Amino acid sequence: MNEVMKQLTEEQLKEVNRQMSIYTQGVQEIIPVEDLETKVAKSVLENRPLKIKLGLDPSAPDVHLGHTVVLKKMRQFQENGHIIQLLIGDFTGKIGDPTGKSVARKPLTDEEVKHNAKTYFEQFEKVMDMDKIELHYNSEWLSKLNFEDVIQLAGKITVARLMERDDFEERIALGKPISLHEFFYPLMQGYDSVVLECDIELGGTDQHFNILMGRHFQEKFGKEKQVAILMPLLEGLDGVEKMSKSKKNYIGIDENPQEMYGKAMSIPDELMKKYFELVTDFSPDKMESIQKDMESGELHPRDAKMLLGKTIVRMYHGKEAAEKAEKHFVSVFQKGAVPDEMPVVEWKGKLEVPALDFLVELNLLSSKSEARRMIENRGVKLNGEKVEDTGFIVPITEGLIVQVGKRKFAKIKM
Repeated sequence: MNEVMKQLTEEQLKEVNRQMSIYTQGVQEIIPVEDLETKVAKSVLENRPLKIKLGLDPSAPDVHLGHTVVLKKMRQFQENGHIIQLLIGDFTGKIGDPTGKSVARKPLTDEEVKHNAKTYFEQFEKVMDMDKIELHYNSEWLSKLNFEDVIQLAGKITVARLMERDDFEERIALGKPISLHEFFYPLMQGYDSVVLECDIELGGTDQHFNILMGRHFQEKFGKEKQVAILMPLLEGLDGVEKMSKSKKNYIGIDENPQEMYGKAMSIPDELMKKYFELVTDFSPDKMESIQKDMESGELHPRDAKMLLGKTIVRMYHGKEAAEKAEKHFVSVFQKGAVPDEMPVVEWKGKLEVPALDFLVELNLLSSKSEARRMIENRGVKLNGEKVEDTGFIVPITEGLIVQVGKRKFAKIKM
């Protein structure tokens, strides 16, 4: 037991252990875990909140469940009275983080950064109390550094250390160029931690190097080093790739309840435990109970998915919407019924249209090639009848019900 822990009363020690059990749940790595315990102990002993930093890339503002893995952990710190420092990388966003990229990222304009930041906040309100956060933009300090300051900052780290980044190593091995300015991104992210004097920085495992830069530069500037808490990356609905909108394997927290529930039902069985642990608000005891029931066979995987889907919808749309989404799924997908409510599309075009053009025109599919594949896979129905010919000419009539796949419906209004 370290010196700080020895100073705690029995009640204070219980409080430290309680908080530690929460913060360590579901994490991939804590660097170093003993420093986290010391920081929490000091916080309890001195009745002083910790500063918890989360840096946000303003280039991708659409929040999905993968993002909420880190946000949920931030909320746990917030609920225990600690200070949440949300850092918008408006300055670094105009340079571009090369993390995980085979090429440099396109810089953003000031207008794009501001728009994306606003979109972030609107969505974050579903996960965190946005009235109780510190909001920072790193242009506040980075734009004020002169060239001498930048040179001195660069002098606090070696090129060899920067080359430890996997993406830099990979690009050099493949003969792909690295611009000098890209080396400055981790320097700036590390300097952010110096300015904010944060105690803890959170991020996904893909931010391992950048977050450790905070520890490096805090030490170089004579500050107490932050603890890095790295959360696992959540695989998407394909069960393979990291959840990403570009890979179309995501569940967005702004999606409508029926779409959200339906997507949850397609989560691979082997990822159920991970989803329950990382994206729901269940207590550790509740999750342990669910896992035991799944392993024993008492809880069928289908029923577990329905519980997961209902929970996710409830968290972002409320209990009533979750009940309706479950009812819709049961009636449409388990019983094969047509939903009571569906988008109504007013049709003003020709009364006979090739099926491929028709599906794209309704925005049910994005391209003719995608529509062709869907028909070939017998995934398109008109008034409940499957379309089996990609050259089929659709006779447009009032009230025609179009179904694509399991979740997309449209009703034609003349």
